[in-house]
Amino acid sequence: MNTFWLKVAGAIVGIVVIVVIVGMFTSNNAPPPEEPDKTFYDQTREDKEEFLAKPQAVESPQQQVPEQNQTIEEKVPAEETVAKTEHPQPAPKPAAPPKPRTLYFKPLSEIDQIEAERLLNVAVPGRSIGRLPMTGYNLMVPNCRDIIKKWPDSYYAYQAKRLLADLPERFWPRYKVTEEERDVSMFYEQRPGTQPFTMEESR
Repeated sequence: MNTFWLKVAGAIVGIVVIVVIVGMFTSNNAPPPEEPDKTFYDQTREDKEEFLAKPQAVESPQQQVPEQNQTIEEKVPAEETVAKTEHPQPAPKPAAPPKPRTLYFKPLSEIDQIEAERLLNVAVPGRSIGRLPMTGYNLMVPNCRDIIKKWPDSYYAYQAKRLLADLPERFWPRYKVTEEERDVSMFYEQRPGTQPFTMEESR
């Protein structure tokens, strides 16, 4: 009788050991967990940050007047100077800031700017909607073309061209997107009537 229960207990222990060993091998071969897909909300937010960011006007040299009769030592509070001499600490390395790029845009009148912003504010969500299954970029592409046609030298045309250039290549023939509509190189050089602006370089 006792030997029967010993055999049963031994069999159970053996099964547990086999299950543990098999689990160890299968867990090592399991694929790494995939990163969660971006939601539609995340993509819409990123599109707005990418294509609705406003450029910064470049100040002329006359506007950048350095302060006179004030050295760097005078600008540093006395308490900070004492603290640095008594307890010198290595300064942490700052993270590299995004590189701003100088672009040249022609300023628009207030009325034109309102209309151009309206069209761009329709085109950018149209890009987000176009990524959904069984949809298209019918909302984005016509609005981008309207902007490029009406205000070809403006900041809004630059963003419209970027939107068309960022369109997946397989859609170019469907919407007849030309190379000229995707080319933003003209904005890197000054042209008559344009002014310099800076924008952070993005993807």
